[in-house]
Amino acid sequence: MALTFTDLVEVDLDKLGTAVADWKKTVDRLKTSAENARKGMQAKSDSAQWAGVNATVTRDFIAKTAKEVSDLHAEANSIYQVLADGHPELVSLQKQVKDAAGKDASALGVRVDDIGDGKVVCIFPHIRGDTDERTQEQLDAKRELESRINGILSHAAEIDASVARALGKSHGGDAHNAGHSTYESLNDAQAERALELARKGDKMSDTELQEFNRLMRFNGREKDGEFATEFYQGLGGPEKTLEFYAEMSVDGTNPDASKVRLNAMKDLQQNMGFALANATDPDTRQHLPASWGSDFRRLGTQQIGWEQGQWNKPYGYQVLGGLLRYGNYDPRFLDPIAEHVTQLHKKDPYFFLNNKPTGQEDTYGFNPSGRLGSGNDPLNSVLEALGHSPEASEKFFTQPPTAYNEDGTAKGGSPGFTSYLDLFTDKDFDWTVDTNDANILADEDKTKNALTFGPEALGHALESATTGRPYDSDDASDAIKHTQARADLVRDLVDKFGEHPELIRHNENGDIDEESGPLYGLRGSLGDITAEYMGDFQRAMYKEDPGSDLFPTFGTAAGLDSGHAARFLGAVGQDPDAYSAITSAQQAYTAEVVDHVVNGDSQSTASLDGRVGDVVAPGSAIAGIMSDARADAIYEYHAASDTEFNEAAADKQKWVDRILGMGIEKVGERIPIAGAPLEWASEDIQESIMKSIEKDTTTAAELEAGKQYSNGRGAAIDSAQAALDNALMNNQHINSDTADDLRRAVRTAAGVSHSDGAQWNSESDAK
Repeated sequence: MALTFTDLVEVDLDKLGTAVADWKKTVDRLKTSAENARKGMQAKSDSAQWAGVNATVTRDFIAKTAKEVSDLHAEANSIYQVLADGHPELVSLQKQVKDAAGKDASALGVRVDDIGDGKVVCIFPHIRGDTDERTQEQLDAKRELESRINGILSHAAEIDASVARALGKSHGGDAHNAGHSTYESLNDAQAERALELARKGDKMSDTELQEFNRLMRFNGREKDGEFATEFYQGLGGPEKTLEFYAEMSVDGTNPDASKVRLNAMKDLQQNMGFALANATDPDTRQHLPASWGSDFRRLGTQQIGWEQGQWNKPYGYQVLGGLLRYGNYDPRFLDPIAEHVTQLHKKDPYFFLNNKPTGQEDTYGFNPSGRLGSGNDPLNSVLEALGHSPEASEKFFTQPPTAYNEDGTAKGGSPGFTSYLDLFTDKDFDWTVDTNDANILADEDKTKNALTFGPEALGHALESATTGRPYDSDDASDAIKHTQARADLVRDLVDKFGEHPELIRHNENGDIDEESGPLYGLRGSLGDITAEYMGDFQRAMYKEDPGSDLFPTFGTAAGLDSGHAARFLGAVGQDPDAYSAITSAQQAYTAEVVDHVVNGDSQSTASLDGRVGDVVAPGSAIAGIMSDARADAIYEYHAASDTEFNEAAADKQKWVDRILGMGIEKVGERIPIAGAPLEWASEDIQESIMKSIEKDTTTAAELEAGKQYSNGRGAAIDSAQAALDNALMNNQHINSDTADDLRRAVRTAAGVSHSDGAQWNSESDAK
């Protein structure tokens, strides 16, 4: 019977706490008794001169009695350890579920209903006179709360089941015989159960596979690494790990597998990946030896089999790649693998792909997630791994490469290129088609799409390296200070694509006779990187003095070249997602610097209207570049539509919150503006952004008449004035006449600068 919401909310865990304390006393007393038995009657028995019946019966009886007391102590200690670990976890989960179902549900206006079987539903109660219409934001929040509560219940049920199972094994079911399974922690018991299930391999039932996933999900990511390390050690080493994952992934992605099985395999891929990252981190309290990394590299080019007489065997890296796609891996483990795989790919791009299975569905393979390939080419996999591992990706792209032999041992010296950025951005680098789709080369659209998998994964790795966060991190995650290495990498990217924008061009049979570049698939990530470094890009527009604090950077400044930055923006902004990220960050950043000028302290003797006009100019110039880039994408390259640009803006609220969260800095220290960050302006700024993006359109007739920027120019003027209006709300000392003068100055500067940006981009197109 499943643990229900009502069970968790109403159970009195204080009684369990009392039981833990009682068992601790029992353990201590039994320890004393066991020591007394061993040092007392056992020692005396061993040293006594027994004769006759006493030499056998009595001596054996004393020995058995002493052992039984010792076994009772071991059993009691096992029970105590399991209960002591389980109790605080259940207390924490009970508090979480009460908070979620109480204050969180109340704030959202929903009721939490227990529907049994360990599940709840959240419902907006009907109120008389209410239309019952809900915004998408409310519906999303309701679903998030429902999912969160059900996740807590699932975690509590896993702990409850694990504790019950461990207690049963500790006791053994024999009232006259102590001494059965013993555990030093609840993790020991959970790892034991996970390994019991893993040894069944693909014979695990769907129910057992769900249990296995719960054990891995809730324990594999624990910071101390105990469970993850015990589990992988218990599998039997790197080769056995690859055999198990290969067997499970092939079973779960087989064309005959049910949807339930495939979904469970997707969960297993993630859960085992996160656990492997945890277990291979040398900084966790318990971790696998460093030899696991070198063993995986050795196995990378060896074929892995898991069945007797198996015909088609994958290479180790094809299997390992599926696990590496999830988890934040330590650079000491991941970077040598990523370097080795990249160098193998450079030597022979089709070494791994020549080994892929034929005649299978595209879901078949070692990447059940289906994201960016079937998993046959491990290059895509290690790039995705770097995308989730910021420290590893930063070092991978910023430190000199190390050459590796085919067996994965370090060769030393240079591998024949100076940096992985240079290698991947070489126009002649071979990106492969990682898909099992039949007749893929005969379908031009499928081939084009598959060829973007590698560049998109490269973009994820670069995004991670330059931002210090996994590329798909929580939208609400904090910004991280830009280090010198990250800032230098951004400058290298801007120089690279500013000089060679054709590398990221996307032309879908447009009016211009130019081929698409090989790397247009990474433009979405380049847009996110631009948004993250908006201060640096605004500095570059009108060549702001590096010592100026008017346009602050978040950490080390990137020092971007003005011309390269403009051409980079023009090429990247043709992608709808990148355009929206850049536009959102630009307007949020401009709102901050305007507020700083209007409400911050300054010793400047220049007029306020002039200073306000100056600070809206760089953002408006970027808006002009974006307008021209959008028109190019739609009318010149036919790579996107107005609808796609508008729809891409819907999920960019994170950039508003993230930019506002960075704050304005002086001398490297964050200082609040007018007493607090601009969080109060977030919704207003997002509304302004949406209006701006929707207005920044150009019809074919307007393009023909040479008026393609009129709407975008108007949108830039409106957004600049909105930034000023937000700032004026916080200043009661500026009278209405002065406010009107400031609005006029802002409108003029925004209009002129938007035209500047559009003209810069148009001129670069003509080159």
